Amino acid sequence: MIQNINPQQHPLQSGFNAASTAQEIIKGTDLTGKTVIITGGYAGIGLETTKVLASAGAKVIVPARDMEKAGKNLTGIENIELEKMDLMDPESIDTFSERFLASGRKLDLLINNAGIMWVPLKRDGRGIESQLATNYLGQFHLTAKLWPALKKADGARVLSVSSYGHQMAPFDFEDPNFVNREYQTLLGYGQSKTACNLFSTALDERGKKFNIRAYSLHPGSVYGTDLGREEPIDLYIQMGTHDKDGKIKPEVEAKLKTIPQGAATTVWCATSPLLENIGGMYCENCDIAEINLGQIEHRYDEPATIRGVQSYSIDRENAERLWKLSEEMLGFTFAAD
Repeated sequence: MIQNINPQQHPLQSGFNAASTAQEIIKGTDLTGKTVIITGGYAGIGLETTKVLASAGAKVIVPARDMEKAGKNLTGIENIELEKMDLMDPESIDTFSERFLASGRKLDLLINNAGIMWVPLKRDGRGIESQLATNYLGQFHLTAKLWPALKKADGARVLSVSSYGHQMAPFDFEDPNFVNREYQTLLGYGQSKTACNLFSTALDERGKKFNIRAYSLHPGSVYGTDLGREEPIDLYIQMGTHDKDGKIKPEVEAKLKTIPQGAATTVWCATSPLLENIGGMYCENCDIAEINLGQIEHRYDEPATIRGVQSYSIDRENAERLWKLSEEMLGFTFAAD
């Protein structure tokens, strides 16, 4: 066992794999009577997750920043509620959460799915770097405000859609907002996803006495989402995934996951009975991930090698340190009791 790491962080041999789809995972599962909130549940793998969970009978609430786009993409899907919320606006998070709590409903499943990637340096109104604000602090804030409804469910799960990108950077506790260091978009993205993993580690410790379990997960290398829409094409070329004209290489595209495959790990973490007594895990390919101790050679032109979890991102001491820093940055205490 690595010190400060949950000894259960190893594959379970779940019976599913990287090729499994969300529909295959949900088969035979009845979610009637369950209430789900999924951020970003109106595009990409989030939309697929919404469709699959709603098809199994869950009531799925989708808080959205872009209401017009969300309304269009969710048209015709049953068991959906659309609400306004912007993860970079703390007042918006408070308003949405208060409205949900006032409904008196329990919350069985919170999926922190929304995220941004490879953006130029931007800051929110508090001066927080945009990837950190959207990909992590917004979900910390939302989870804190919805905590009473999660406790009411007696068996809730909280999922943070992370990324292999956490391996690009640990969390910089000295300068998380790039005030005194040069901004590099991949470092910003990497530390925001490391923060997601650490959040799940600390949240699970607090939640298990209320039968609330937390997980972070890597969807895989997925083709067809708009997550990397702001990435400079030169970076794709440098990574070896695109040719000199900026087009994805056919041999690389053929190895990428489809959107239904990309949503599969989220649905597995949300519903798998194998996880009933296990929490705080980082998952991928519909199973708990292997810790990367340097034995995994990563190649961007071979998507199957983009896997594993770095120990710094699931370290309990780091998780507790980040929890305290998050409370300081947000200006409130997440009283998970």
